Amino acid sequence: MDRFLELRTFAEVVDAGSFAAAADRLELSRAAVSRHVAELEARLGVRLLHRTTRKLSLSEEGEVFHARARQLLADMEEAETEITSRSREAVGLLRVSVPVSFGIRHLADVWGAFRRKHPKVTLEIDLSDRVADLAEEGLDLAIRIASLPSSSLVTRQLATTRMVLCASPQYLRRAGRPKHPRDLAEHAVVAYSYWSERDEWEFDGPDGAVTVRTQPCIRTNNGDVCRAAALQHQGLILQPTFLVGEDLRAGTLVEVLPGYRSITLGIHAVYQSRKHMTPKLRLLIDFLAAWFREPRWPA
Repeated sequence: MDRFLELRTFAEVVDAGSFAAAADRLELSRAAVSRHVAELEARLGVRLLHRTTRKLSLSEEGEVFHARARQLLADMEEAETEITSRSREAVGLLRVSVPVSFGIRHLADVWGAFRRKHPKVTLEIDLSDRVADLAEEGLDLAIRIASLPSSSLVTRQLATTRMVLCASPQYLRRAGRPKHPRDLAEHAVVAYSYWSERDEWEFDGPDGAVTVRTQPCIRTNNGDVCRAAALQHQGLILQPTFLVGEDLRAGTLVEVLPGYRSITLGIHAVYQSRKHMTPKLRLLIDFLAAWFREPRWPA
């Protein structure tokens, strides 16, 4: 027997004052209502109702049980209302991991804009360039800039960014402009520690793929530090257009070897599963996709 139905039937009998009235409210037969109450009493081993031909009254045990039953039913109704409400709006905590430079430059304004639309959301934003484990760290979402391998995670591409070999005009005047990727072995380079190929930089040129091993004079785990070093004429960098695009447009950095292109990376929203996705996460991903629909940096 459905215990919830027994509970609800008993409460309706008490509130309605009769089995017949409760049957009408529940859209059940009078016999079914009587049976549910009798089975509840049998399972509990107590009499909950005193029945006469003229009226019903609660036993002492029935008084106690009715109060608890009403509270349980009210709690159930409140829970259903909350879940129904949450299915239509973003409510609760969202924990998001984002890369440092990208997060500061291109996502810092996102969070306030999202909360203006969804004020019942609490955001916890972790800025880190390491690859976080979503399940282990309890993250709802990560923004990753990479050529992603296949995995159990679900991804949605938000934008793309091209890796650009560049340097300041002053550095190039001093050290000379490379004519081929192999010339990079003789140049000062500022390397990004998390670059998957480490010190081997690969380019696609007129004769196909070319790989060169560089000798970094500075190595750092932050793209903004690479950019700052290049602007201080320290050497060549290989950094994404979302970071150096404005410098290239302004001429403070210059693209080197434009005939030899490095890779284009996807900027992805990464999460664990489409199944049972919460409204708050779905709405955030949709908001990010709309935010990056128009290009926000030079190609």
